[in-house]
Amino acid sequence: MARVLAIEDERGTRRLLSRVLEHDGHEVVGAPTGLQGLHLASTEEWDLILLDLLLPDLRGTAVLSAVLDNRPAQKVMVLSAVSDTESRVACLERGAVDYLAKPFAVRELRARVNSRLSAPRPDPGTHVHQVGDLRLDRSRHRLQVDGKDVDLTPRELLLMEYLMGRPGEVCTREELLTEVWGYAFDPGSNVIDVTVGRLRAKVGDAVIETVRHVGYSLRA
Repeated sequence: MARVLAIEDERGTRRLLSRVLEHDGHEVVGAPTGLQGLHLASTEEWDLILLDLLLPDLRGTAVLSAVLDNRPAQKVMVLSAVSDTESRVACLERGAVDYLAKPFAVRELRARVNSRLSAPRPDPGTHVHQVGDLRLDRSRHRLQVDGKDVDLTPRELLLMEYLMGRPGEVCTREELLTEVWGYAFDPGSNVIDVTVGRLRAKVGDAVIETVRHVGYSLRA
């Protein structure tokens, strides 16, 4: 049995989520506002958080960032009527493990939730990676470049840690989608390129090398 927090202001959707997921044996707790959701997300343990973007008090993206800043390993799946590509990519870059547009089919909801629950959590860790002038401290969610602190988003942090664990190796796009984003399929967006671009802006263009038509490599 998994514990699922549904941060969703629509009563009918909360009831649907509870009925479907409790039928599968999970415990579901609903939060109708972003503030209530943030409180529950920070004070209790959850196997998965389902998050609506259109909340009455806070922007869903702000809730997503706050949850993952506090608990980088927390799995958050976005459920939203906002279905444009930019919104999906923005949430995935912030660290969401999945994005399901409303209205959704119950079978797809059930399959997506069970897939995310069965996937291993990212290891939040407290250890330090050192590669040349790069020093990544997972406990502080921070990277140092030549002794200077660089703030990273949760997804940038996971990507940087993965690349730093394989300096000089070529990491394919398929590998990154699976290991960093947790996808067993290509979501059909340029989410990897966008995240790498933002990382390069923070650490320098020369640090991450593009291997054309294959993937990326951290210069050893």
